[in-house]
Amino acid sequence: MDYVLIALFMLLTLLGVPVAFSLCLSVSVLLVKLNLPQVMVAQMMYMGIDSFSFMAVPFFMLAGAFMSAGGVTRRLVNFAQSIVGSLTGGLAQVVAVSGMFFAAISGSSAATTAAIGSTMIDEMVQKGYDREFATGVVAAGGTVGIVIPPSITMVVYGVVAGVSIGELFVGGFAPGFLMGITMCFVSYFISKKRGWAGEGTFSLPRVWVTFKESFFALLTPVIIIGGIYGGIFTPTEAAAVAAVYGILVGMFIYKELKLKDFPDILFKAVISSTIIMFIVGAANVFGWMLTNLQLPQRIAQAVISVIKTPALFLVAVNIILLIAGTMVNASAAVVILTPIFLPIVHSFGIDPVFFGVLMVVNLAIGCITPPVGLDLFVASAITKVPIERVVKATLPFLYALLVDLVIVTFVPQIILFVPRLLKG
Repeated sequence: MDYVLIALFMLLTLLGVPVAFSLCLSVSVLLVKLNLPQVMVAQMMYMGIDSFSFMAVPFFMLAGAFMSAGGVTRRLVNFAQSIVGSLTGGLAQVVAVSGMFFAAISGSSAATTAAIGSTMIDEMVQKGYDREFATGVVAAGGTVGIVIPPSITMVVYGVVAGVSIGELFVGGFAPGFLMGITMCFVSYFISKKRGWAGEGTFSLPRVWVTFKESFFALLTPVIIIGGIYGGIFTPTEAAAVAAVYGILVGMFIYKELKLKDFPDILFKAVISSTIIMFIVGAANVFGWMLTNLQLPQRIAQAVISVIKTPALFLVAVNIILLIAGTMVNASAAVVILTPIFLPIVHSFGIDPVFFGVLMVVNLAIGCITPPVGLDLFVASAITKVPIERVVKATLPFLYALLVDLVIVTFVPQIILFVPRLLKG
């Protein structure tokens, strides 16, 4: 019966049915076969999102939206440009560094891609960069949006796995920076080959000026992480504080956020949050059915009987997650796969914080992997470059990020060093 469920889901997805509807419809068909009431789909969707911690999702969405509308994106880009703009391929480097900065505010890869893309792509094209390359580097730069905290996907994993969201957040910093720096190197070599020079010369006074201008934006992750670890507020409360802080910074410090902007910002945040929560709810329905069919338990037993070492298990998980990332949204993948993997993780003695961040890194790479790579579609929508050409432009970055994944997998201290240091 479980194979029928999975086959139905894959068939509906291949036919182009949105992932959330594919998840629910496949369960609905099985409920008919099992002679169970269809109302169970709605009930399980509600139960899947009925958690106080999930309130962090709309608040982080609001925080990013208020910051972006309040002039934060431009200041972060200016700061990044003062640091790396003079290097070979300077504007491409700026995209990667700006992506890291904005990721520390937005919590979403799509939001990061949209914010940086709308700011940088036209400027890159005007300065002689290839439009396809500019689109590709923006799509790749957005991947760190769900790795560097705050991360909405980490919030989902923390709720599902019962793991500290604060520890997941601090564990995401190092791999996120590794990914960003790697994309800088890729941009450098491609730009050097194509003759794209830097912009101006490096100037410490300019770095200092742009740092002061973007200081209050850069303070956001410090407030969030510091507040959580200082015991001042929970991750959900931290998200609400970040949203209020975004309003204060935009209206009273940068003075670019106006009251007339609020309806549009709130509407966009509601739409984005609704999409994510609908997907999470649908994934919970699917996961509930899998659990009732005892698929996770059978997979766990089969894996443990075949794979004898944690290293081999992690390799297998990476392969599965990379494939899953090509088909389903990151949050949906977390809700469906975490209950399957977690018992095996515990049996091998793998730290669930490490595993959670590793999952997110895998699924971040999935954001630029066809056919469902969300960042590819966001970047393509900004530039109108056909999706297949965007995919081609992102391939060098995809290969480099896969190398990062291998490094993070086999050097777990990259993720665990800071959480363990803070725990004492």
